[in-house]
Amino acid sequence: MTTKWIAAATLGAWLLGGCGKNSDSAGGASAKVRVGYIGLTCEAPIFTAVEKGFFKEEGLDVSLVKCEWKNYKDVLALGGFDVTHHLVMYFLKPIEQGLDVKFTGGIHRGCLRVQAAANGNIRTMKDLKGKRIGVPGMGTPPFIFANRVLGANGIDPGKEITWLVYPAGELGLAIDKGEVDAVGDSEPIGSLLIAQGKVRNIADQAADFPYRDEYCCAVLVNGKFLARNPKASAAATRALLKAAKWVETNPAAAAKLSVEGKYLASTVDMNTVAISHLRYVPSVSGAEVAVRLASAEMKTARMLSPATDVDGLARRAFVRLEGVSDEWLNSLQVEKVAGGQVTPAWIRRQYAKYNPAEVYCGPCALPSAQ
Repeated sequence: MTTKWIAAATLGAWLLGGCGKNSDSAGGASAKVRVGYIGLTCEAPIFTAVEKGFFKEEGLDVSLVKCEWKNYKDVLALGGFDVTHHLVMYFLKPIEQGLDVKFTGGIHRGCLRVQAAANGNIRTMKDLKGKRIGVPGMGTPPFIFANRVLGANGIDPGKEITWLVYPAGELGLAIDKGEVDAVGDSEPIGSLLIAQGKVRNIADQAADFPYRDEYCCAVLVNGKFLARNPKASAAATRALLKAAKWVETNPAAAAKLSVEGKYLASTVDMNTVAISHLRYVPSVSGAEVAVRLASAEMKTARMLSPATDVDGLARRAFVRLEGVSDEWLNSLQVEKVAGGQVTPAWIRRQYAKYNPAEVYCGPCALPSAQ
């Protein structure tokens, strides 16, 4: 997907869409909740929770608010919508700077990688000292992840790395041309480059300790909305976590639902490839750990202020809600839709059909966090 497929919207339009005071409904009335989205593959749980009635089951009257990247964080902060799910690392710096939003539960994990040219001699993160790394944007999650891992390996990302920006679909071409020594990317770009024999993994969030269990995306709630509507905030979180579990069980069905519902512009097959490489295994404790770990390593990599209290930031950024727990998630059962799953053989066939410039994944297209 490209940005031309994302409908334009202005901050004022969203605020005109309603930012009046909300409160948890009394007398059996449905609580009104506005859920923000951009139109990305990884937002499948949002679309699923609407289409499968999970919000309604929680007593919520939900309206979707379509956003643009350029004002997404501002719209959430100013009350243009109440709840969404998004990337932990994308919001930690704004939260450090005072943005009043809270993480409430983990949605998915495992989409970020650092990869070096397959025909080169770079085999570890330490080998990247003094090298060139291509990323889809400064401040994007692949850039942040690479910074974190470099910092953890004793490399100063600001002084000892040359960063070069390319469109996500052109990172493999940059490797081919020798313009970069390594790339930071996210799924499905990483798997496509591996399948094409262009790169080897140097750091893999899906496989490497301590990142393999870390949640990329988590539910986010506007802080003021949460203070006024704790029950509705918990209900919306439960609906999204249940939807994430449904997506993990039925990736092909979730991809079809998203495309046919016109929530995003893609083909069903392309969307299925992207969804199938994200692990939608929702967790409350996992999100809390991810917030703390990402905060610590972003500080090490100088992406947060040296004066930041990591524990204090994590406590400010994450909140546990009533009725939202790992015990509840473990007991939760979701349907298995006939034909809603994929096989490794099917995925391999799709790799043979598409190239990185054609397959869309939400995190790949993230703009600068600056």
